[in-house]
Amino acid sequence: MNKFLLSIALLFVGLVSVNAQDYKPFKLGIGLGYAMPKGGGGVLWDLEPAYRLNDQLCVGLRIEGAAMARSIGDEEGSVSGNGSYTLNGQYYLSDAKFRPYVGLGFGIYNLASVAVGTNAAGVDSESEIGFYPRVGFDLGHFNMNLDYNLIGATEVEDLSGGGNDLEVKNSYLGIRFGAFIFGGKR
Repeated sequence: MNKFLLSIALLFVGLVSVNAQDYKPFKLGIGLGYAMPKGGGGVLWDLEPAYRLNDQLCVGLRIEGAAMARSIGDEEGSVSGNGSYTLNGQYYLSDAKFRPYVGLGFGIYNLASVAVGTNAAGVDSESEIGFYPRVGFDLGHFNMNLDYNLIGATEVEDLSGGGNDLEVKNSYLGIRFGAFIFGGKR
């Protein structure tokens, strides 16, 4: 009976030590970067609270704002402000100080656009569902990532009375640099 209890105790200790994490479970990231829609550019910022399920897998939220200007035709352009609230996951490929990762996220994008063309001008505001694949790395408490935000195009109604609605493509590449607090090595 004593050998049985000793075996159970050793098995329990072994399981607990296998599941112990080297990294703290909660992290809070903040980033600043460049938004690159087709035919334009802008700035973005984000706030990302996350929880590490283990050392390789992290789930979290991304709250992001982006301001972009772009051309949408030969003599047409738009200025837009995007706010997004998304869920994401990241899978870390290494446990070293340099930790590359891949991830995926999806959520709601609130879009506001002002479009101006040769024969049209309009303002539009709506919400779309979108998603993004991402790649990046953590280095100590700093990180860098790229994500491509895939969001459906929107029609901006012509307010000038000409009936020439303008289509605004909302997808963009995000390149950001940031840092995080908490979430480092124990």
